[in-house]
Amino acid sequence: MQATADVTKKESSWSSWKGQAIDLLYWRNVKQSGAVFSSVLLLLFSLTQFSVVSVGAYLALAALSATISFRIYKSVLQAVQKTDEGHPFKAYLEMEIALSQDQISKYADKILLYTNTCMKELRRLFLVQDLVDSLKFAVLMWLLTYVGALFNGLTLLILGEVIPTHYVYNYHVSHLIIGHAQIDQYVGLIRTQVNSVVGK
Repeated sequence: MQATADVTKKESSWSSWKGQAIDLLYWRNVKQSGAVFSSVLLLLFSLTQFSVVSVGAYLALAALSATISFRIYKSVLQAVQKTDEGHPFKAYLEMEIALSQDQISKYADKILLYTNTCMKELRRLFLVQDLVDSLKFAVLMWLLTYVGALFNGLTLLILGEVIPTHYVYNYHVSHLIIGHAQIDQYVGLIRTQVNSVVGK
């Protein structure tokens, strides 16, 4: 009974997380999506200039600096106000983050299925089970050599993030421009009224 409740609770948290990810991708909350995508874009640009180890180390140092500073600030605040609120991150420290055996086996099964499918398909293509499919694959690989000569993997990731973001941004800006035109119309009316009153 307890195991069933735990699985149901974790499945609902998974669906909640999945819904939040979809909200981010569809830009339902523009500020939140903008913050996430600009952070990812900054990370990708950082990876073009620095090694993965350096970027990871700097991110860890930034996170540690923020959490240590907040912890010291709250401790000093508690000492000055003579309160006993406890650890500022207590709720997060007590949160259960371990994966259950069921979740691990479910994800491992999915990874195993994708890996086996991919290996079978690659074997079929490389060992020329179907000549036409192998030739199509060869042409695709030949085209990818030109793409690889022009772009590296990080550049493609950056383009993959910037292009959809550009279309979403244009969608929101077009709505803002329509609203801005209406505001400009009312501002023009106010200016004419003020000018007519001041002119008298």
